[in-house]
Amino acid sequence: MAPSRDSALDEKPIKIDKWDSGALKNALDDGAKKVFVDIFRFKESHMLMNGRLFLCTIAIGFAMFALVWDYLYPFPQSRNVLLCCVIAYFILMGVLTVYLTYIEKGIFLVALEQDRAKMEPDNKWTLQSSLRKYDDTYHLTLTFTDGRTQEERSSSISRCVANFFDENGTFCFDLFQPIIEKLRQDLSSEKKKQ
Repeated sequence: MAPSRDSALDEKPIKIDKWDSGALKNALDDGAKKVFVDIFRFKESHMLMNGRLFLCTIAIGFAMFALVWDYLYPFPQSRNVLLCCVIAYFILMGVLTVYLTYIEKGIFLVALEQDRAKMEPDNKWTLQSSLRKYDDTYHLTLTFTDGRTQEERSSSISRCVANFFDENGTFCFDLFQPIIEKLRQDLSSEKKKQ
């Protein structure tokens, strides 16, 4: 039986190596995602991840085709096919790098806020973060896109990671959650003013 959403909120605290910037960023990203998906109950959109998986699947398809072709027709006969597959694979890896750099841009969550009456298009909340190696400042940008007007507004915070982790490396979600909620509230109140 799958755990309920309420029990997911009561899970044991996350403990990480506080000197590992990747683990710090992932813990903070997961905390922000938990606020939007588990607490606000927004629906997570997987379109960005699906684009990345699609590109990777095509690249792996070329690699698998080259492997099978070389097995059926050993090297001297398969030279041209192997060459084409290797070139296609590296081109797709370049396309994937461009996709990650210019399209994903550090976005770790796209959440859809559905209209209660289901008459209007979904509002979109995009969370983007960065934490440089050897830096202790976590940057989070929240972008709101109105489903009806397609108008975009964004707000950012930059905080020291020490504000959200204790000396043992345990993530203090109760200190992080109000900041995410306030960031969302600020963008929501701007929406109501207009």
